[in-house]
Amino acid sequence: MDSLTELFCLMDDFCHLFEPALEHRLLETGAKKRKRRSELSLSELMTLTVLFYQLRFRQFKSFYLAYVCRHLRAEFPKLPSYQRCIELLPRCVAPLAALFEVLKGQCDGISIADATPIAVCDNRRIARHRIFADSAKRGKTSMGWFYGFKLHTIINSKGELIRLKLT
Repeated sequence: MDSLTELFCLMDDFCHLFEPALEHRLLETGAKKRKRRSELSLSELMTLTVLFYQLRFRQFKSFYLAYVCRHLRAEFPKLPSYQRCIELLPRCVAPLAALFEVLKGQCDGISIADATPIAVCDNRRIARHRIFADSAKRGKTSMGWFYGFKLHTIINSKGELIRLKLT
């Protein structure tokens, strides 16, 4: 996506189709659920999440406070605080995964596989690490040892993602 408007339109069109389909497929528990609207719509939140990765910021906090709050106020007039935005982020995980399934490329005969480490902590801190203690493992790459996960990707000759797997 070259422009923020194109990206938002893609996310918004997808959300208009995805949200009713998701509501239809969810199981009812019988209890009433609050459906509190946030100041930031799901499509706006997804747009910010994708934009964060497109602009290659290292931390979401610096992206949100230094870039979004300063330069994108006109595009997102009702921005919540950083803390509230962090609380809202888990809402866009399932829609982004569904969007990936819709947008992923098809195998055209030439595929390239790659794996990259996602370290969750420094090797010296493995014993004190608690967040991913049950799921993260030690791994080895050509650059050395790490503690965390491996992201395996397969792309086609056009550079489109075909498959992702986190191990």
